[in-house]
Amino acid sequence: MKKLVLLSLISLSLCVLQVSAQVGQPYIHDPSTIAECEGKYYTFGTGGGGLISDDGWAWHGGAERPGGGAAPDVLKIGSRYLIVYGATGGGLFGGHNGRILTMWNKTLDPKSPDFHFSEPIEVASSDGMEDCDAIDPSLLLDPTTGRLWATYGTYFGSIRLIELDPTTGERVRGNVEKDIAIDCEATDLIFRDGWYYLLGTHGTCCDGVNSTYNIVVGRSRNVTGPYLDNVGRDMFHGGGKMVVAAGDRVCGPGHFGRVVIDDGVEVMSCHYEADFDQGGRSVLGLRPLLWKNGWPVAGDRFRGGTFEIESERRGYALELAVDFVRINQERQPFWQIDPNETVTPIANQRLDEVIGGWPEGEIPVRTGDYMFRPHQRWTLTPVPEKGGILGGPYYRITIEGTQRALAATADKEITTVPVYTGDDSQLWRVEQLVDGTFRLMPKTIPGTGVINKRLCLYSAGDSTPTLADYDFGSDNSKWNFRNH
Repeated sequence: MKKLVLLSLISLSLCVLQVSAQVGQPYIHDPSTIAECEGKYYTFGTGGGGLISDDGWAWHGGAERPGGGAAPDVLKIGSRYLIVYGATGGGLFGGHNGRILTMWNKTLDPKSPDFHFSEPIEVASSDGMEDCDAIDPSLLLDPTTGRLWATYGTYFGSIRLIELDPTTGERVRGNVEKDIAIDCEATDLIFRDGWYYLLGTHGTCCDGVNSTYNIVVGRSRNVTGPYLDNVGRDMFHGGGKMVVAAGDRVCGPGHFGRVVIDDGVEVMSCHYEADFDQGGRSVLGLRPLLWKNGWPVAGDRFRGGTFEIESERRGYALELAVDFVRINQERQPFWQIDPNETVTPIANQRLDEVIGGWPEGEIPVRTGDYMFRPHQRWTLTPVPEKGGILGGPYYRITIEGTQRALAATADKEITTVPVYTGDDSQLWRVEQLVDGTFRLMPKTIPGTGVINKRLCLYSAGDSTPTLADYDFGSDNSKWNFRNH
Protein backbone atom coordinates (compact mmCIF):
# COMPACT_ATOMS: atom_id res chain seq x y z
CA MET A 1 0.00 0.00 0.00
CA LYS A 2 1.37 3.44 -0.95
CA LYS A 3 2.33 5.91 1.75
CA LEU A 4 -0.65 7.92 2.93
CA VAL A 5 0.00 11.63 3.51
CA LEU A 6 -2.25 12.69 6.39
CA LEU A 7 -3.31 16.22 7.21
CA SER A 8 -3.65 17.50 10.73
CA LEU A 9 -7.34 18.17 11.21
CA ILE A 10 -6.61 20.32 14.24
CA SER A 11 -4.22 22.51 12.28
CA LEU A 12 -6.74 22.72 9.45
CA SER A 13 -9.54 23.93 11.70
CA LEU A 14 -7.29 26.53 13.30
CA CYS A 15 -6.16 27.77 9.88
CA VAL A 16 -9.74 28.13 8.71
CA LEU A 17 -10.66 30.16 11.77
CA GLN A 18 -7.66 32.44 11.43
CA VAL A 19 -8.42 33.54 7.88
CA SER A 20 -12.17 34.00 8.00
CA ALA A 21 -11.92 37.77 7.50
CA GLN A 22 -9.70 40.21 5.62
CA VAL A 23 -6.02 40.10 6.54
CA GLY A 24 -3.43 42.83 6.96
CA GLN A 25 -4.66 45.99 8.66
CA PRO A 26 -8.34 46.25 7.69
CA TYR A 27 -9.12 48.84 10.39
CA ILE A 28 -11.64 51.45 9.27
CA HIS A 29 -14.86 53.15 10.32
CA ASP A 30 -17.67 54.28 8.01
CA PRO A 31 -16.09 52.88 4.81
CA SER A 32 -17.10 54.07 1.37
CA THR A 33 -18.25 51.68 -1.30
CA ILE A 34 -15.13 49.92 -2.59
CA ALA A 35 -13.75 51.34 -5.85
CA GLU A 36 -11.23 49.81 -8.23
CA CYS A 37 -8.50 51.97 -9.71
CA GLU A 38 -5.65 50.71 -11.90
CA GLY A 39 -5.90 47.15 -10.58
CA LYS A 40 -6.15 48.05 -6.89
CA TYR A 41 -9.07 48.40 -4.51
CA TYR A 42 -9.73 51.51 -2.40
CA THR A 43 -12.11 52.44 0.39
CA PHE A 44 -12.22 55.68 2.38
CA GLY A 45 -13.36 56.21 5.96
CA THR A 46 -14.12 58.81 8.56
CA GLY A 47 -11.20 61.11 9.26
CA GLY A 48 -9.66 61.48 5.83
CA GLY A 49 -7.73 58.24 5.33
CA GLY A 50 -8.62 54.87 3.93
CA LEU A 51 -7.45 51.43 2.88
CA ILE A 52 -5.81 49.97 -0.23
CA SER A 53 -5.62 46.36 -1.39
CA ASP A 54 -3.72 44.86 -4.29
CA ASP A 55 -6.03 41.85 -4.52
CA GLY A 56 -9.11 42.54 -2.37
CA TRP A 57 -7.95 40.18 0.37
CA ALA A 58 -5.01 41.84 2.17
CA TRP A 59 -5.63 45.46 3.16
CA HIS A 60 -3.34 48.22 4.40
CA GLY A 61 -3.52 51.96 5.00
CA GLY A 62 -2.40 54.59 2.53
CA ALA A 63 -5.52 55.86 0.78
CA GLU A 64 -5.72 59.65 0.97
CA ARG A 65 -8.69 62.00 1.02
CA PRO A 66 -8.47 65.64 2.08
CA GLY A 67 -11.18 67.44 4.00
CA GLY A 68 -11.47 65.20 7.03
CA GLY A 69 -15.08 64.85 8.08
CA ALA A 70 -17.04 61.65 8.16
CA ALA A 71 -18.49 58.77 6.20
CA PRO A 72 -17.41 59.40 2.59
CA ASP A 73 -18.58 57.60 -0.52
CA VAL A 74 -16.80 57.22 -3.87
CA LEU A 75 -18.15 56.59 -7.37
CA LYS A 76 -16.40 56.34 -10.73
CA ILE A 77 -18.15 58.42 -13.40
CA GLY A 78 -16.52 58.16 -16.79
CA SER A 79 -12.78 58.45 -16.27
CA ARG A 80 -12.99 60.37 -12.97
CA TYR A 81 -13.80 59.57 -9.37
CA LEU A 82 -16.37 61.59 -7.44
CA ILE A 83 -16.08 61.62 -3.66
CA VAL A 84 -18.81 62.88 -1.35
CA TYR A 85 -18.38 63.32 2.40
CA GLY A 86 -19.88 65.02 5.43
CA ALA A 87 -18.14 67.83 7.29
CA THR A 88 -19.06 67.81 11.02
CA GLY A 89 -22.67 66.86 11.78
CA GLY A 90 -23.74 63.60 13.34
CA GLY A 91 -23.42 65.05 16.80
CA LEU A 92 -19.65 65.39 16.31
CA PHE A 93 -18.28 67.91 18.77
CA GLY A 94 -21.77 68.39 20.15
CA GLY A 95 -23.46 69.76 17.03
CA HIS A 96 -25.84 68.69 14.26
CA ASN A 97 -24.98 71.47 11.84
CA GLY A 98 -23.21 69.86 8.94
CA ARG A 99 -22.32 70.13 5.28
CA ILE A 100 -22.20 67.65 2.40
CA LEU A 101 -19.28 68.24 0.02
CA THR A 102 -18.16 66.73 -3.29
CA MET A 103 -14.79 66.72 -5.06
CA TRP A 104 -13.19 64.99 -8.04
CA ASN A 105 -9.94 63.17 -8.82
CA LYS A 106 -8.57 61.50 -11.94
CA THR A 107 -7.13 58.67 -9.87
CA LEU A 108 -7.26 57.23 -6.36
CA ASP A 109 -3.57 56.32 -6.34
CA PRO A 110 -1.79 58.89 -4.12
CA LYS A 111 1.51 58.05 -5.85
CA SER A 112 0.22 58.91 -9.31
CA PRO A 113 1.25 62.25 -10.91
CA ASP A 114 -2.47 62.71 -11.75
CA PHE A 115 -3.49 62.53 -8.10
CA HIS A 116 -5.07 65.88 -7.33
CA PHE A 117 -8.46 66.55 -5.73
CA SER A 118 -10.56 69.45 -6.95
CA GLU A 119 -11.78 72.06 -4.51
CA PRO A 120 -14.76 70.73 -2.52
CA ILE A 121 -18.23 71.95 -3.47
CA GLU A 122 -21.03 72.18 -0.92
CA VAL A 123 -24.21 70.42 -2.11
CA ALA A 124 -26.29 70.28 1.10
CA SER A 125 -26.20 71.46 4.69
CA SER A 126 -28.05 71.38 8.01
CA ASP A 127 -28.21 74.18 10.58
CA GLY A 128 -28.53 72.03 13.70
CA MET A 129 -32.13 73.08 14.27
CA GLU A 130 -33.93 71.47 11.32
CA ASP A 131 -35.16 67.89 11.24
CA CYS A 132 -32.10 66.54 9.39
CA ASP A 133 -28.39 66.09 9.90
CA ALA A 134 -26.14 66.60 6.87
CA ILE A 135 -23.78 63.66 7.27
CA ASP A 136 -23.29 60.07 6.01
CA PRO A 137 -23.78 60.69 2.25
CA SER A 138 -23.83 58.14 -0.55
CA LEU A 139 -24.05 58.23 -4.35
CA LEU A 140 -26.06 56.47 -7.07
CA LEU A 141 -25.65 57.01 -10.81
CA ASP A 142 -28.95 55.73 -12.20
CA PRO A 143 -28.07 53.30 -15.03
CA THR A 144 -31.47 53.85 -16.67
CA THR A 145 -31.44 57.66 -16.83
CA GLY A 146 -27.85 58.78 -16.20
CA ARG A 147 -29.05 61.00 -13.34
CA LEU A 148 -26.92 61.27 -10.19
CA TRP A 149 -28.47 61.04 -6.74
CA ALA A 150 -27.18 61.41 -3.20
CA THR A 151 -28.73 60.46 0.12
CA TYR A 152 -27.65 61.71 3.52
CA GLY A 153 -28.85 61.95 7.11
CA THR A 154 -28.77 60.26 10.51
CA TYR A 155 -31.07 59.33 13.36
CA PHE A 156 -31.27 63.04 14.09
CA GLY A 157 -34.22 63.57 11.72
CA SER A 158 -34.90 62.31 8.21
CA ILE A 159 -32.87 60.69 5.47
CA ARG A 160 -32.86 63.03 2.49
CA LEU A 161 -32.49 62.56 -1.26
CA ILE A 162 -30.98 65.22 -3.54
CA GLU A 163 -29.97 65.29 -7.21
CA LEU A 164 -26.47 66.19 -8.36
CA ASP A 165 -25.03 67.03 -11.76
CA PRO A 166 -22.95 64.01 -12.91
CA THR A 167 -20.63 66.30 -14.86
CA THR A 168 -19.82 68.87 -12.19
CA GLY A 169 -20.78 67.15 -8.93
CA GLU A 170 -22.81 70.25 -8.02
CA ARG A 171 -26.41 70.28 -6.81
CA VAL A 172 -28.85 70.41 -9.71
CA ARG A 173 -30.19 73.95 -9.85
CA GLY A 174 -33.66 74.19 -8.35
CA ASN A 175 -33.51 70.71 -6.84
CA VAL A 176 -35.49 70.38 -3.61
CA GLU A 177 -34.44 67.72 -1.10
CA LYS A 178 -36.96 64.96 -0.36
CA ASP A 179 -37.32 63.09 2.93
CA ILE A 180 -37.46 59.35 2.23
CA ALA A 181 -36.70 57.49 5.51
CA ILE A 182 -36.32 57.79 9.25
CA ASP A 183 -34.88 55.69 12.07
CA CYS A 184 -31.61 54.93 10.28
CA GLU A 185 -28.39 56.50 9.01
CA ALA A 186 -25.47 55.76 6.70
CA THR A 187 -27.80 55.03 3.79
CA ASP A 188 -26.91 53.75 0.35
CA LEU A 189 -28.94 53.63 -2.87
CA ILE A 190 -28.53 50.85 -5.44
CA PHE A 191 -30.48 49.82 -8.54
CA ARG A 192 -31.23 46.28 -9.69
CA ASP A 193 -33.81 44.68 -12.00
CA GLY A 194 -36.10 47.69 -12.14
CA TRP A 195 -36.01 48.37 -8.39
CA TYR A 196 -34.32 51.09 -6.38
CA TYR A 197 -33.10 49.80 -3.01
CA LEU A 198 -32.46 52.01 -0.01
CA LEU A 199 -30.06 50.39 2.45
CA GLY A 200 -30.01 52.02 5.88
CA THR A 201 -28.01 51.40 9.03
CA HIS A 202 -30.24 50.89 12.06
CA GLY A 203 -29.25 50.71 15.74
CA THR A 204 -26.47 52.24 17.79
CA CYS A 205 -22.83 52.78 16.87
CA CYS A 206 -19.49 53.74 18.36
CA ASP A 207 -19.73 51.52 21.43
CA GLY A 208 -17.47 48.66 20.40
CA VAL A 209 -18.81 45.21 21.24
CA ASN A 210 -21.96 46.83 22.64
CA SER A 211 -22.90 48.51 19.34
CA THR A 212 -26.20 47.31 17.86
CA TYR A 213 -25.78 48.52 14.27
CA ASN A 214 -27.50 46.41 11.59
CA ILE A 215 -28.38 47.05 7.96
CA VAL A 216 -31.98 47.10 6.69
CA VAL A 217 -33.53 47.69 3.27
CA GLY A 218 -36.64 48.89 1.50
CA ARG A 219 -37.31 49.17 -2.24
CA SER A 220 -39.28 51.28 -4.71
CA ARG A 221 -39.97 51.46 -8.43
CA ASN A 222 -39.14 55.18 -8.24
CA VAL A 223 -35.90 56.69 -6.99
CA THR A 224 -37.88 59.19 -4.94
CA GLY A 225 -39.75 56.43 -3.10
CA PRO A 226 -41.73 55.40 -1.23
CA TYR A 227 -39.32 52.70 0.00
CA LEU A 228 -41.27 49.74 1.37
CA ASP A 229 -39.94 46.61 3.05
CA ASN A 230 -40.98 43.00 2.49
CA VAL A 231 -44.22 43.40 4.47
CA GLY A 232 -45.13 46.77 3.02
CA ARG A 233 -43.83 49.06 5.78
CA ASP A 234 -42.59 52.43 4.55
CA MET A 235 -39.04 53.30 5.61
CA PHE A 236 -40.34 56.81 6.17
CA HIS A 237 -42.34 55.26 9.01
CA GLY A 238 -39.51 53.11 10.36
CA GLY A 239 -39.77 50.02 8.11
CA GLY A 240 -36.86 47.95 6.83
CA LYS A 241 -36.03 44.30 6.07
CA MET A 242 -32.87 42.89 7.65
CA VAL A 243 -29.87 42.46 5.36
CA VAL A 244 -27.11 41.71 7.87
CA ALA A 245 -26.79 41.80 11.66
CA ALA A 246 -24.30 40.59 14.27
CA GLY A 247 -22.87 37.09 13.99
CA ASP A 248 -19.71 35.11 13.32
CA ARG A 249 -17.92 36.97 16.17
CA VAL A 250 -18.46 40.40 14.63
CA CYS A 251 -21.14 42.92 15.53
CA GLY A 252 -22.44 46.29 14.43
CA PRO A 253 -22.44 46.07 10.61
CA GLY A 254 -23.04 49.47 9.02
CA HIS A 255 -22.37 51.59 5.91
CA PHE A 256 -23.44 49.21 3.14
CA GLY A 257 -21.69 49.18 -0.22
CA ARG A 258 -22.22 46.96 -3.27
CA VAL A 259 -19.59 45.77 -5.76
CA VAL A 260 -20.58 43.80 -8.88
CA ILE A 261 -17.66 41.50 -9.75
CA ASP A 262 -19.26 39.64 -12.62
CA ASP A 263 -22.68 38.55 -13.82
CA GLY A 264 -24.19 36.88 -10.76
CA VAL A 265 -21.13 37.60 -8.58
CA GLU A 266 -21.63 40.42 -6.08
CA VAL A 267 -19.92 41.47 -2.86
CA MET A 268 -21.22 43.73 -0.12
CA SER A 269 -18.95 45.88 2.00
CA CYS A 270 -19.54 47.39 5.42
CA HIS A 271 -17.68 47.98 8.62
CA TYR A 272 -18.16 45.97 11.77
CA GLU A 273 -18.24 48.15 14.84
CA ALA A 274 -16.32 45.40 16.63
CA ASP A 275 -14.47 42.27 15.59
CA PHE A 276 -14.13 40.06 18.67
CA ASP A 277 -11.06 38.36 17.18
CA GLN A 278 -9.40 41.73 16.49
CA GLY A 279 -9.70 43.02 20.04
CA GLY A 280 -13.02 44.73 19.38
CA ARG A 281 -11.63 47.03 16.67
CA SER A 282 -13.77 48.47 13.89
CA VAL A 283 -12.84 46.60 10.71
CA LEU A 284 -13.74 46.37 7.05
CA GLY A 285 -16.28 43.63 6.36
CA LEU A 286 -16.75 41.90 3.01
CA ARG A 287 -19.49 39.33 2.44
CA PRO A 288 -21.05 37.65 -0.59
CA LEU A 289 -24.22 39.51 -1.58
CA LEU A 290 -27.11 37.18 -2.30
CA TRP A 291 -30.54 37.99 -3.75
CA LYS A 292 -33.55 36.04 -2.49
CA ASN A 293 -36.98 36.76 -3.91
CA GLY A 294 -35.79 40.16 -5.06
CA TRP A 295 -34.23 41.17 -1.74
CA PRO A 296 -30.55 41.57 -0.87
CA VAL A 297 -29.13 39.49 1.97
CA ALA A 298 -25.58 38.99 3.19
CA GLY A 299 -24.10 35.57 2.48
CA ASP A 300 -21.93 33.82 5.02
CA ARG A 301 -18.18 34.19 4.94
CA PHE A 302 -16.87 30.97 3.42
CA ARG A 303 -14.45 29.26 5.80
CA GLY A 304 -13.56 26.11 3.92
CA GLY A 305 -14.00 22.63 5.34
CA THR A 306 -14.74 19.14 4.02
CA PHE A 307 -17.66 18.67 1.65
CA GLU A 308 -19.27 16.88 -1.21
CA ILE A 309 -18.84 19.23 -4.19
CA GLU A 310 -22.18 18.87 -5.95
CA SER A 311 -23.02 19.94 -9.48
CA GLU A 312 -26.05 22.18 -9.80
CA ARG A 313 -26.59 20.71 -13.28
CA ARG A 314 -27.54 17.20 -12.17
CA GLY A 315 -26.79 16.92 -8.47
CA TYR A 316 -23.88 14.56 -9.04
CA ALA A 317 -20.74 14.72 -6.89
CA LEU A 318 -17.24 15.63 -8.05
CA GLU A 319 -15.07 12.54 -7.54
CA LEU A 320 -11.83 10.84 -8.45
CA ALA A 321 -12.14 8.57 -11.47
CA VAL A 322 -11.32 5.41 -9.51
CA ASP A 323 -13.11 2.10 -9.05
CA PHE A 324 -16.16 2.10 -6.83
CA VAL A 325 -15.48 -0.16 -3.83
CA ARG A 326 -18.47 -1.83 -2.26
CA ILE A 327 -19.05 -1.81 1.51
CA ASN A 328 -19.55 -5.26 3.01
CA GLN A 329 -22.97 -5.61 4.60
CA GLU A 330 -24.93 -8.52 5.96
CA ARG A 331 -28.38 -7.94 4.63
CA GLN A 332 -31.77 -9.39 5.37
CA PRO A 333 -34.57 -9.31 2.82
CA PHE A 334 -36.84 -6.46 3.82
CA TRP A 335 -39.77 -8.84 4.15
CA GLN A 336 -37.85 -10.89 6.75
CA ILE A 337 -36.65 -8.07 9.02
CA ASP A 338 -37.11 -8.80 12.69
CA PRO A 339 -38.12 -5.50 14.39
CA ASN A 340 -36.78 -6.81 17.71
CA GLU A 341 -33.32 -7.64 16.42
CA THR A 342 -30.44 -5.44 17.65
CA VAL A 343 -29.40 -2.87 15.06
CA THR A 344 -25.68 -2.42 14.42
CA PRO A 345 -24.64 0.83 12.67
CA ILE A 346 -22.57 0.55 9.51
CA ALA A 347 -19.34 2.53 9.52
CA ASN A 348 -18.42 4.81 6.66
CA GLN A 349 -15.87 3.47 4.25
CA ARG A 350 -12.37 4.52 5.37
CA LEU A 351 -9.66 6.02 3.21
CA ASP A 352 -7.13 3.34 4.20
CA GLU A 353 -9.53 0.67 2.92
CA VAL A 354 -9.45 1.97 -0.65
CA ILE A 355 -6.43 4.21 -1.28
CA GLY A 356 -4.20 1.22 -2.08
CA GLY A 357 -6.21 0.66 -5.24
CA TRP A 358 -5.78 4.21 -6.54
CA PRO A 359 -3.17 5.05 -9.20
CA GLU A 360 -0.05 6.78 -7.89
CA GLY A 361 0.22 9.56 -10.47
CA GLU A 362 -2.40 11.99 -11.69
CA ILE A 363 -5.98 10.82 -11.39
CA PRO A 364 -8.72 12.35 -13.56
CA VAL A 365 -12.02 13.52 -12.08
CA ARG A 366 -15.63 12.91 -13.01
CA THR A 367 -19.06 13.39 -11.41
CA GLY A 368 -21.34 10.65 -10.18
CA ASP A 369 -23.85 9.59 -7.54
CA TYR A 370 -22.75 10.65 -4.07
CA MET A 371 -22.24 7.55 -1.91
CA PHE A 372 -20.26 8.79 1.13
CA ARG A 373 -17.02 7.43 -0.35
CA PRO A 374 -13.49 8.76 0.33
CA HIS A 375 -12.94 9.55 -3.35
CA GLN A 376 -15.89 12.00 -3.15
CA ARG A 377 -14.81 13.92 -0.04
CA TRP A 378 -12.95 17.18 -0.67
CA THR A 379 -11.25 19.45 1.84
CA LEU A 380 -11.06 23.15 0.97
CA THR A 381 -8.26 24.84 2.90
CA PRO A 382 -7.52 28.58 2.75
CA VAL A 383 -4.01 29.49 1.65
CA PRO A 384 -3.78 33.13 2.78
CA GLU A 385 -0.09 33.46 2.00
CA LYS A 386 -0.96 33.04 -1.68
CA GLY A 387 -3.19 36.12 -1.76
CA GLY A 388 -6.83 36.16 -2.70
CA ILE A 389 -9.74 37.99 -4.27
CA LEU A 390 -12.22 40.60 -3.08
CA GLY A 391 -13.49 39.16 0.17
CA GLY A 392 -11.59 35.88 0.39
CA PRO A 393 -8.30 33.98 0.06
CA TYR A 394 -7.39 31.35 -2.49
CA TYR A 395 -8.04 27.72 -1.49
CA ARG A 396 -6.43 24.40 -2.15
CA ILE A 397 -8.85 21.55 -2.79
CA THR A 398 -7.66 18.11 -1.74
CA ILE A 399 -9.17 14.68 -1.14
CA GLU A 400 -9.91 14.48 2.58
CA GLY A 401 -7.01 13.08 4.58
CA THR A 402 -4.52 13.34 1.70
CA GLN A 403 -2.45 15.88 -0.22
CA ARG A 404 -4.00 14.86 -3.56
CA ALA A 405 -4.98 18.22 -5.06
CA LEU A 406 -7.40 19.39 -7.71
CA ALA A 407 -5.50 21.22 -10.45
CA ALA A 408 -5.97 22.92 -13.82
CA THR A 409 -4.06 21.61 -16.82
CA ALA A 410 -2.48 23.44 -19.75
CA ASP A 411 -5.15 22.11 -22.11
CA LYS A 412 -7.89 23.68 -19.94
CA GLU A 413 -8.99 20.48 -18.26
CA ILE A 414 -8.86 19.42 -14.62
CA THR A 415 -7.04 16.61 -12.90
CA THR A 416 -5.69 15.70 -9.48
CA VAL A 417 -1.99 15.62 -8.68
CA PRO A 418 -0.55 13.31 -5.98
CA VAL A 419 0.80 16.12 -3.77
CA TYR A 420 -0.17 19.76 -3.39
CA THR A 421 2.90 21.87 -4.26
CA GLY A 422 1.49 25.39 -4.00
CA ASP A 423 1.56 25.95 -7.76
CA ASP A 424 -0.96 28.58 -8.88
CA SER A 425 -2.73 25.98 -11.03
CA GLN A 426 -3.63 24.20 -7.75
CA LEU A 427 -5.17 27.30 -6.16
CA TRP A 428 -8.88 28.05 -6.48
CA ARG A 429 -11.04 31.12 -6.04
CA VAL A 430 -14.31 30.21 -4.37
CA GLU A 431 -17.14 32.70 -4.78
CA GLN A 432 -20.75 32.45 -3.69
CA LEU A 433 -23.11 33.62 -6.41
CA VAL A 434 -26.20 35.75 -5.89
CA ASP A 435 -28.44 32.65 -5.99
CA GLY A 436 -26.46 30.90 -3.22
CA THR A 437 -24.53 28.49 -5.43
CA PHE A 438 -20.76 28.74 -5.93
CA ARG A 439 -18.31 29.11 -8.77
CA LEU A 440 -14.81 27.64 -8.59
CA MET A 441 -12.03 29.08 -10.75
CA PRO A 442 -8.36 28.06 -10.89
CA LYS A 443 -6.01 30.95 -10.16
CA THR A 444 -4.05 30.30 -13.35
CA ILE A 445 -4.01 28.04 -16.38
CA PRO A 446 -0.50 26.55 -16.78
CA GLY A 447 1.50 28.28 -19.48
CA THR A 448 -0.57 31.48 -19.59
CA GLY A 449 1.30 33.48 -16.95
CA VAL A 450 -1.80 35.50 -16.07
CA ILE A 451 -4.52 35.38 -13.43
CA ASN A 452 -7.52 33.47 -14.74
CA LYS A 453 -10.73 35.48 -14.67
CA ARG A 454 -12.75 33.56 -17.24
CA LEU A 455 -12.57 29.77 -16.91
CA CYS A 456 -14.45 27.96 -14.15
CA LEU A 457 -15.14 24.40 -13.07
CA TYR A 458 -17.87 23.45 -15.55
CA SER A 459 -20.14 20.45 -15.93
CA ALA A 460 -19.93 19.77 -19.66
CA GLY A 461 -22.05 16.66 -19.22
CA ASP A 462 -23.72 14.84 -16.36
CA SER A 463 -20.48 13.00 -15.62
CA THR A 464 -17.94 15.24 -17.35
CA PRO A 465 -16.36 18.15 -15.46
CA THR A 466 -14.00 20.44 -17.35
CA LEU A 467 -12.92 24.09 -17.49
CA ALA A 468 -15.03 26.44 -19.59
CA ASP A 469 -16.19 30.05 -19.75
CA TYR A 470 -18.23 31.08 -16.74
CA ASP A 471 -21.91 31.59 -17.54
CA PHE A 472 -24.22 32.60 -14.72
CA GLY A 473 -27.18 31.74 -16.92
CA SER A 474 -26.16 28.08 -17.03
CA ASP A 475 -26.26 25.59 -14.15
CA ASN A 476 -23.17 24.01 -15.71
CA SER A 477 -21.10 26.76 -14.02
CA LYS A 478 -22.59 26.30 -10.55
CA TRP A 479 -21.69 24.04 -7.64
CA ASN A 480 -22.86 23.45 -4.06
CA PHE A 481 -21.03 22.33 -0.95
CA ARG A 482 -22.84 19.62 1.02
CA ASN A 483 -21.67 18.66 4.48
CA HIS A 484 -22.88 15.06 4.73
